[in-house]
Amino acid sequence: MNPHLLFGIGVGPGDPELITVKAVNALRSCDCVLVPATEASGSDSGRAETIVLAACPDVADRIVRIPFSMADRSGVTKRRADSWQASADQAVKSFSEGASRIGFATIGDPSVYSTFSYLASSVREQVADLQVEVIPGITAMQALAAASRTPLVEGDEVLALVPLKKGIDSLLRVHEVADTCVVYKAGRHLPALRDHLAEIGEDAVAGINVGLPAEQISAVSELETAPYFTSVLWPAKRSGRGERL
Repeated sequence: MNPHLLFGIGVGPGDPELITVKAVNALRSCDCVLVPATEASGSDSGRAETIVLAACPDVADRIVRIPFSMADRSGVTKRRADSWQASADQAVKSFSEGASRIGFATIGDPSVYSTFSYLASSVREQVADLQVEVIPGITAMQALAAASRTPLVEGDEVLALVPLKKGIDSLLRVHEVADTCVVYKAGRHLPALRDHLAEIGEDAVAGINVGLPAEQISAVSELETAPYFTSVLWPAKRSGRGERL
């Protein structure tokens, strides 16, 4: 008997041309492709679904939307737990109906702040012969670095990734030991970060809708406010070419 395969498929930050060949091949091999549907997308395609449809439209009839709530910013809330369970239930249902390969398409990379690990854990509890494969995707920080032409790290520089969900204090502590800091979910606390950078005479690069037609790349100092999912690249101080080699 063939095992049941569950794929976590990273589809990149938004630009369909940034999805990998391996991800496209995996999507096309799946009997069912689960995609998140959030409050923001409503009855329209969400970001992951839009990328999938642009990259491999031949899987359109295999797409199943799973309701995901983005209203809860922290903690295991009932809505968040219900979303995880709905994804797991749909995967188990599809397996029971004869599917052998199911994919979950996720923005960016399935191993970076993704719900895929929760989904896989829930499905594994119900499907004894489950095999899980993770297909990496290009992250928002890579896309932001490329779009702004700002190297993430050079030589022996240290890179840190920090979610800015609860204020900038943790970021400032991390920055004491890291050279470059990338900040995810920066919108709510971006004014505080902007003020701190101005105080120390530095600036950073912010990316909004990176990889999408509405992409906005600008200095943090130029922004008054920003959406929740804004990414920020606070680069290392560099004064000479190759100085950290």
